[in-house]
Amino acid sequence: MTADQQKKAAALAALDYVESGMKVGLGTGSTARHFITALAAKVKSGLDVMAVPTSRATRDLAHSLGIPLTDLDKHPFLDLTVDGADEFDGDFHLMKGGGGALLLEKIVASSSRRMIVIADESKKVDALGRFPLPVEVVSFGVSATAWKIERVLKICGLDGKLTLRRRDNKPFITDTGNAIIDVAIGRIPEPERLSNLLNIVPGVVDNGLFIGICGIVLMGSKDGVKTFKKS
Repeated sequence: MTADQQKKAAALAALDYVESGMKVGLGTGSTARHFITALAAKVKSGLDVMAVPTSRATRDLAHSLGIPLTDLDKHPFLDLTVDGADEFDGDFHLMKGGGGALLLEKIVASSSRRMIVIADESKKVDALGRFPLPVEVVSFGVSATAWKIERVLKICGLDGKLTLRRRDNKPFITDTGNAIIDVAIGRIPEPERLSNLLNIVPGVVDNGLFIGICGIVLMGSKDGVKTFKKS
């Protein structure tokens, strides 16, 4: 199977975890899109769910497909969130944020009883860091925040190249009005420590390390969908 076929197979497998009456968080990105499309077909067949989107793009897609939407103010506790990942390791640590929705994705996932990650086999890594780490920062004082991030890297014994994410020759702005600094580090030996230190930097809103949130990974592979469950 191609990578996209693996993503779709994983997305279809995630439907087995959705039950009528659930409140479901919907992720953002190409893999999540497969799940949203499949869920919409189930809704049309009578499945009763309410969904919380993690981005404007996801909201618009889900609405166009007829999935009933709600938000965390009305339903602060969700049954399930299904989302993709840029990377995942054997400890169920995730790297997310390639699509720029990491903050809302983390809020929604951490408000759920269970988070399921759907991915193709290329996303499985021995250690996080092959993908640049997205760090969401407020737009005020980006350069000042950047050098503080560099100090955190040095404290952790890491060396990284920081790049302000751009789109159409302008700084990329998230749905919540923030900027993103992509930090190319390489192997991250202590992702939990790095995440905690980054998040105490004034100006940092959050980062793309998801620690202790994911419990199940459904990974599409050439041999079918493989299930990994956190004990």
